[in-house]
Amino acid sequence: MYNTLYELLWFFLLYSFAGWCAGVVVAALRKHAFVNTGFLNLPFCPIYGVAAVVFSIFLPELADRPFFLFLAGAVLSAFLAFFTGFLLERIFHRKWWDYTRYRFQFEGYITLPHLIAWGLLAVVCIRVTNPLIRSLLALLPVHVARTALLVVLLLLGIDLALSLTAVLQLRFRLRRLAALQEDFRNLSTQFGNAITGRVQRRMMKAYPNLEPEKLLDQSRQTKAAPVVFAQGCCFHKLVWLFVIAAFLGDIIETIFCRLTAGVWMSRSSLVWGPFSVVWGLGAVLLTAVLYKYKDKNDRYIFLAGTVLGGVYEYVCSVFTELVFGTIFWDYSHIPFNLGGRINLLFCFFWGIAAVAWLKGIYPLLSRLIERIPIRWGKLGTWVLLAFMLVNMAMSSLALARYTQRHQADPGPTTIVSQFLDERFPDDRMERIYPNAKQVN
Repeated sequence: MYNTLYELLWFFLLYSFAGWCAGVVVAALRKHAFVNTGFLNLPFCPIYGVAAVVFSIFLPELADRPFFLFLAGAVLSAFLAFFTGFLLERIFHRKWWDYTRYRFQFEGYITLPHLIAWGLLAVVCIRVTNPLIRSLLALLPVHVARTALLVVLLLLGIDLALSLTAVLQLRFRLRRLAALQEDFRNLSTQFGNAITGRVQRRMMKAYPNLEPEKLLDQSRQTKAAPVVFAQGCCFHKLVWLFVIAAFLGDIIETIFCRLTAGVWMSRSSLVWGPFSVVWGLGAVLLTAVLYKYKDKNDRYIFLAGTVLGGVYEYVCSVFTELVFGTIFWDYSHIPFNLGGRINLLFCFFWGIAAVAWLKGIYPLLSRLIERIPIRWGKLGTWVLLAFMLVNMAMSSLALARYTQRHQADPGPTTIVSQFLDERFPDDRMERIYPNAKQVN
């Protein structure tokens, strides 16, 4: 059962509040004092709300399969926690939470006990609390509920803007402090106005890793100028890997279809060029997540690739169906499938691909990319990124218009729809996406 935007917004608010309450209780038990552990001043912790929305969008089909629901919830929450922690660290140059001292952890952002808890929460969310919230919402007058929703979201937006301002101001002050070599004792007089200063003090109390002494020490560290282009696992290399893997993935799938089905069939995700976005993003995902573990035993990489690949392909399938109203692949005819979106055999292929990528293909491509002159490499990064973004945007418009034409659309009513009908008629779209099926 898919959810309306109205329901998703209420899920976001209610689970954000519940997550904040849980965080405060845990902090009180540990520190024997009240600590607002959230990023915001209001009693909301958005990461819990975002997780609930993600679960509600991608996992309803697994409601009758608790084990897969638990597993998918754990992996999706791992992605969310990693992305949030990584983004905050890049903005503020400091980890907001750090679990490196735990035995079973990943990059200090994720721990095994947390993943188990998130998996259980996904099961409870989909099977218990979401239906209960829907029932309660049905009892409320619609105009009252919508008014309350808009008011709370408005306050939440103001609070978010205030908190972001405080964080960015603190980062600016710390940079200035490092440049002037000032003593931290003077920092309190430089925070700015009283409101953001209060927010900053609350954040440092909630997140000890944000202690200014630590931030100041780190801000004084300088990075050596790069001697090669895209050294290590960086933004520029990931962009090049995305494009190369998208191209190679399309070629591999095309040859595989020729050998198994006896026909040449387009496997491209985009309207311009032989590029499979699923393969490109998959390569970036495997590289970003498993890069530091590329020297581990093959069986660990295989297991990680199997799980990551399966969840990734499932999410891609749900996403394309929700956004474009189209199913691009259906594995219902293959044994051990899950809703026709993934199957065990192809998950194993993802595991094999992870080993082959990290142990063989990635090192070769990495060396080739690093041989590109720095100046031309950086220019190429932005050219490739711009081309792929425009290509994906045009493909999305063409697919959306293709779906409209198959839903009793009277004809082109705007210049854009007329352009899409002329450039991307049905026969061309069906050649590019031969396996696409419209969802009624």
